[in-house]
Amino acid sequence: MRQLSEWKGVKIVEAEVCPDHIHMLVEIPPKMSVAGYIGFLKGKSSLMIFQRHGNLKYKYGNRSFWCRGYYVDTAGKNTKKIAEYIQNQLKEDQLTDQMTLKEYMDPLAGNK
Repeated sequence: MRQLSEWKGVKIVEAEVCPDHIHMLVEIPPKMSVAGYIGFLKGKSSLMIFQRHGNLKYKYGNRSFWCRGYYVDTAGKNTKKIAEYIQNQLKEDQLTDQMTLKEYMDPLAGNK
């Protein structure tokens, strides 16, 4: 992701890879559209991932690694808060996953 972003002149300020999604805070040059950057990033990274990890193409069949959509917003004065949010997101996801696992545990089964 970093290499692909550098090719387009995009600076990754902060990023975190979670099990099923990615958070990125980036600085995109004014001459580039967000849609153009995201399309490039998703397209090229899919090709690179499938090239490096050939077994994934069997899991994802039609080579659609990323979902269709994405969320984008401008950062402005909130850049620091957004960067902190991204830094903590993996920990938050792990805590949520642990709490979710506890919900599915049978309370009558006892501790094993």
